[in-house]
Amino acid sequence: MSSVELSGGDGGKWLDAHYDPVAGLYTFSSCVDLADLSGDGESRLVLGDLGSGSSGMKLKVYRGTALMSESTLLDLPAGLVAFFMDLHEPRIPAVAVASGPCIYVYKNMRPYFKFTLPGMEVNTLEQDVWQQVREGQIDPLTLKEMLESIRNKADVPLSVRSLHFLSLDTNDMDEFVQLHKQQPIKRQTVITCIGTLKKSTADEDGVSCLVIGTESSDVYILDPEAFIILTKMVLPAAPTMMDVTGQYDVEFRITVACRNGNIYILRRDSDKPKYCVELAAHPVGLVRVGKNMVVGCSDESLQGFTQKGKKLWRVDLPAPICTMASMDLPTKGFQAVLVGLANCEVQLYRDKNLLSTIKTPDVITSICFGRYGREDGTLIMTTKGGGLMVKILKRTAAFEDRDSAPGPPVAQSIRLNVPKKTKLYVDQTLRERENGVAMHRAFQMDLSRLRLAAAKAYVKALESSMTPMSSSLTEPLKMNAVVQGLGPSFKLTLNVQNTAACRPVMNLAISFLFDEGLYRMKNPYMRIPLLVPGLIYPVETFVECTSDKGISDIIKVFVLHEGRSSPLLTAHINMPVSEGLMLN
Repeated sequence: MSSVELSGGDGGKWLDAHYDPVAGLYTFSSCVDLADLSGDGESRLVLGDLGSGSSGMKLKVYRGTALMSESTLLDLPAGLVAFFMDLHEPRIPAVAVASGPCIYVYKNMRPYFKFTLPGMEVNTLEQDVWQQVREGQIDPLTLKEMLESIRNKADVPLSVRSLHFLSLDTNDMDEFVQLHKQQPIKRQTVITCIGTLKKSTADEDGVSCLVIGTESSDVYILDPEAFIILTKMVLPAAPTMMDVTGQYDVEFRITVACRNGNIYILRRDSDKPKYCVELAAHPVGLVRVGKNMVVGCSDESLQGFTQKGKKLWRVDLPAPICTMASMDLPTKGFQAVLVGLANCEVQLYRDKNLLSTIKTPDVITSICFGRYGREDGTLIMTTKGGGLMVKILKRTAAFEDRDSAPGPPVAQSIRLNVPKKTKLYVDQTLRERENGVAMHRAFQMDLSRLRLAAAKAYVKALESSMTPMSSSLTEPLKMNAVVQGLGPSFKLTLNVQNTAACRPVMNLAISFLFDEGLYRMKNPYMRIPLLVPGLIYPVETFVECTSDKGISDIIKVFVLHEGRSSPLLTAHINMPVSEGLMLN
């Protein structure tokens, strides 16, 4: 590799090994893999180059920073995996490339086998219509009308030939019919995603089966030697991404993200999904970390789920997700998720904790982490402009969890050590089951008595007005009183509030009733201004104690309409003993 320099965008955890901005590589994470293709202990980079999208599709192999070989592909690659298909020595993996309806298997980087998906059922009405065209009974315009009618009503979809014919202009129809009318009608699906499943052992060089998802919403598991279909599973929608774990002969689990925005989990004992995870936004990335799966969604979020579909956490990202890949470092027992974002960043997450951020010169389109050459921790990325970037994880690098997302602390997700059920707990549970009705009636009786006692106390307090706060039943008014001072002079403050939503209250007055032998008040009758809803109006006055016997009494406060004798509010204020007169 080229000269190594420290990467400064992420605290020096990565080494910049190589960057070629004009490598001309256009691919995705599903079309990139690392494998020891020569059996010499050095892993090569294998990738399916999309070219221009209509031409220039190639299978390329890199050794270090140099292009070692390339092979032309007939169609756009949908996925690429390296797998061991037999037990022959030396142990060299084969490369399977999913392209259109076929899987091209390369061994020693030479074409070895081609597997084609089985054909699908053809609409009988469509066959009859093309037979009439072949016999010259109908013209192209009539053919178009009949095919449109079949497409709108038939349960079986039309073939690619008929759909292509319906999209043509009128001038091009006759030439298309003359070219294809003698050929038999075929209806073929295409492969959307591909993965590998260990056959019987979980060894790194164990024989693996191919798992493919198709546009017809089917999942096939292929035998690695005979390339026959071992198992067929049916999904509710077309799959776009998949993750496979387990062994075919023992137990396996296939996690599939589908085009309807849901994630389905397939098990060995059923040909239909076992669990379904409904997402609020469409998935754009799917990675398995341990027993959990991490899903990147189109709403700029990263979410974690258990293998049964229970949601564990969610993290909001600063930009849309472009690609995702797993980061597995067995030597350190480290597993995490690499997320390429549209803001030219690659973020590393372990669960919901952000561990590292790598700044890149361009938007990343594919990520692959693993052993490259003789380095175990190598990160390989391709950019939107076709560049190739290689980084190496420093052997001294250490990642620390820092919970950057708001929410509950990490300690909250740790399970409590709940003690086992004791005999007393079991006996109590049995007693509650047997006497549940009687216990419920006794509880309801006690609750009713408590409510009755509280209601009686409330009524008594209203009737005696012994509380410093009072409210009116006829007008939306509330009042509380505060007494300040040690004596013989006291400051009496009444806070009056209109509790109505929008109606003001006016023409109110406050009157005081007290023992004139004990107290003297300058204004025993005061008018209240208009009360605006929601505001608190303080009404202040001064009370002077005229007795030197060290006793106190109650001052009654009445709020009433001017010109009326019936009060709206009544409050009794317990005046404190005058400390000033007691000292005299």
